[in-house]
Amino acid sequence: MNYCSHIIGTGSYLPEKILTNVALAKTVDTTDEWIVERTGIRQRHIAKDGETTADLAFQAAEKALEAAGLKGSDLDLIIVATTTPDNTFPSTATKVQAMLDMDGGAAFDVQAVCSGFIYGLSIADNFIRAGQAKNILVIGAEVFSHIIDWKDRSTCVLFGDGAGAVVVQAHESDESNKTGVLSTHLHSDGKLRDLLYTDGGPGSNSSVGHVRMLGREIFRHAVTKLAAVVDEALKANNLTQSDIDWLVPHQANKRILDSTAKKLGLSKNQVVITVDKHANTSAASVPLALDTAVRDGRIQKGQLVLMEAMGGGLTWGAALVRW
Repeated sequence: MNYCSHIIGTGSYLPEKILTNVALAKTVDTTDEWIVERTGIRQRHIAKDGETTADLAFQAAEKALEAAGLKGSDLDLIIVATTTPDNTFPSTATKVQAMLDMDGGAAFDVQAVCSGFIYGLSIADNFIRAGQAKNILVIGAEVFSHIIDWKDRSTCVLFGDGAGAVVVQAHESDESNKTGVLSTHLHSDGKLRDLLYTDGGPGSNSSVGHVRMLGREIFRHAVTKLAAVVDEALKANNLTQSDIDWLVPHQANKRILDSTAKKLGLSKNQVVITVDKHANTSAASVPLALDTAVRDGRIQKGQLVLMEAMGGGLTWGAALVRW
């Protein structure tokens, strides 16, 4: 029997604390106008003291499971995409597994920075296509505030904390009426790793460092690479840009979102944008935006949804889903 992957539930969680641009401007040399003009960001959520990546991931997971009508014990696999794990080991996914009272199956983390959720969804899709799992929970969760240099205005204004999750379920495939995850496409280029990185880590015999970024270079690569991987996904499914109903992109910067939409010939009304309220939540940004558009009714059954992201590594990817 051949299987395909359907997203049957979405969920998200944002910490209660909100840090506005105005409040941020009191601690670093910037202004609300400067941040909005260059990024589109107006606020970001920040985890409270003691609130971990696993805590955020668990909250989003519970909402996704509720939407799917499932319990933790129904899961075969948990994949957590994160750049900010609670510990070097064990994985954050195993902590979430315990919090959900999931006794069987497996759990592990994926590290592809802002592309992490797309990577995780691709792995889940392949597990299902191989017949190795029926119900999989894919989570993107980050506490990026822990690795931000709050004195560096070029980076501290960009990021926030949050988590998003989806439940992916195996369905019998129907070649005459393809639905669910149609295809996923992943890429990386390690030669470009120095464009976006943290200056530390246990493998370098130093404590966890801070985010460092060459913003102009990232912008240039983002627009070209994201447009290319979108075209790759469409070509693989014999579809065109006009077939896309919704673009759910990584929420890095509104200028990147606008440029990508323009390059794809999409109207701004077809792009799900949450960067103004969430800022860049790395691996959490795509599932957070997806859950927002599902819950407010924008994304409807039968529509073609394209998700894409680019992150440090550099990594980038896309997933095409018939809802």
